[in-house]
Amino acid sequence: MNFKIFAELIELKAKTASIFPFLLGLAYSLYHYQSVNLSALAIYFVAMFMFNCFVDIWDNYNDYHKAVDTDDYQKNTNIIGRENLSMGLIKGLLAFFFFGSLILGIIVALMTGWAVFWLGLLCYAVGVFYAGGPKPLSSLPLGELLSGLTMGYVIFLICLYINSSQNFVWSFANLATTFLIALPNTLLIANLMLANNTCDLEEDEANHRYTIVHYIGKKSALIWWTTALILAFVAIVVAVILGLLSPIMLLILLIAPLMIKFARPYLQKQVKKETFISSVKILMVFQLVQVLLFFVSLIKF
Repeated sequence: MNFKIFAELIELKAKTASIFPFLLGLAYSLYHYQSVNLSALAIYFVAMFMFNCFVDIWDNYNDYHKAVDTDDYQKNTNIIGRENLSMGLIKGLLAFFFFGSLILGIIVALMTGWAVFWLGLLCYAVGVFYAGGPKPLSSLPLGELLSGLTMGYVIFLICLYINSSQNFVWSFANLATTFLIALPNTLLIANLMLANNTCDLEEDEANHRYTIVHYIGKKSALIWWTTALILAFVAIVVAVILGLLSPIMLLILLIAPLMIKFARPYLQKQVKKETFISSVKILMVFQLVQVLLFFVSLIKF
């Protein structure tokens, strides 16, 4: 297996979806609590990255074995069948990434507090059952919600807690505040999954995967996709008004025209190989600008 195939197997190009919420959690820790736990944070980052790799390989593994369309999808689309990858190698990688991330996660919990363990356990449950089990979450109308919450919010919350475990208070008000800060990422990560499922609607139905798009239809899916993008900007404006974020964060509104430009091709045609990249671009650019502005807001002028 060469690096190109390995990168596709772990979906390396999509790793920013989890890395940016991590960076956002770090930035908010510094902005709100003025604290950082570098050693625990570094271990957590590796654990998070390894588990993300496990989930993507696990997803490909289960899609390959459960494919109904064995003539086309299993042999020509799924990377395991297309590249004729060894099942022994795949299982070895799954074990390495799963148990490696689990051991590192327990170390972080011992260093900071068991809240990390329980939040991590939630991510593990979603990651394992997202593609596994008799009724995988990815084949149900829950994929967008769960992927958005775990990657957009829980990763952010764990990072925040690791850095501020001595001062962090588990209260409804604090959870509501942190959820608002992470809401743009939560919405846009869910949007990425929604765009993927919209493009794959016919293929998913052929393989007995009935996502939310199957139930609400493409038209409603596109309406929600657009609404979620708008709400991502609204959430930042509201957070600034409430004094949770620096006014510098309002500069993110300047990328709105670029977001519209990225969105148009996808809204006109939902084809995986041609326009799904629109949702990827929106997520990456929004996250990048959001994190950069957050770190700029830490500078004392």
